[in-house]
Amino acid sequence: MSAPRFKLFPHPILSLTWLGVWLLLANSVSVGNIVLGAILGFTIPFFAQRFWPTPPAIQRWGPLFRLFPVFVWDVIVANVAVAWLVINVGRTPRANWIVIPLDISNEFAIWTLGSMITMTPGTVTAKLTPDRRKMLVHVLDTPDPAAEVRTIKQRYEGPLKEIFE
Repeated sequence: MSAPRFKLFPHPILSLTWLGVWLLLANSVSVGNIVLGAILGFTIPFFAQRFWPTPPAIQRWGPLFRLFPVFVWDVIVANVAVAWLVINVGRTPRANWIVIPLDISNEFAIWTLGSMITMTPGTVTAKLTPDRRKMLVHVLDTPDPAAEVRTIKQRYEGPLKEIFE
C-alpha cells in the first residue's frame, strides 16, 4: 500500500456538505458563518484525508439514484413500525439475530450496507466476519428471519453491488 497523496481539496463534495451543515446548524447565512463554514469545509477533509487512502469508485450512478429513495422510504416505514411497537404495549417484539451472507466484496460497499442497516430503525449491524463474507444483524421485530435476509439482499446489497463493483 502506498502512502496517501495529499491534495488541497481532497473531497470537494464533502467540503460543500460541511459548509451547508454549518449554515444549517448556525441557522444564519451571514458572512461570518459562510467564512467559518468554508474554513470547516476545507480543514476537516484536508486533515482527515489520510484516513481515506483510496476514495470509493462509483461504477454506475443510476442504481445509486434508485437506491436513495428506497432507503429513505424504508427508514420512514421502519420509524412508524418501531413507534407502533413501542406504543402497542400488549405486543411482544419478535427479535432475532440474522446472518446475511455477503455477495459484495468491495470494502466501501460492505461499510455502506452495514451503515444503511444500522440507520434503519429496528435493525443494527453487530458484526462482520473476519473474511468479510457474513454480517450479523439484530432485528427488533421480524416474523420471518429468512425473509428479512432476502429483503436486505434484494433492496440494499443488490444495488450496492451495481454501484461499487
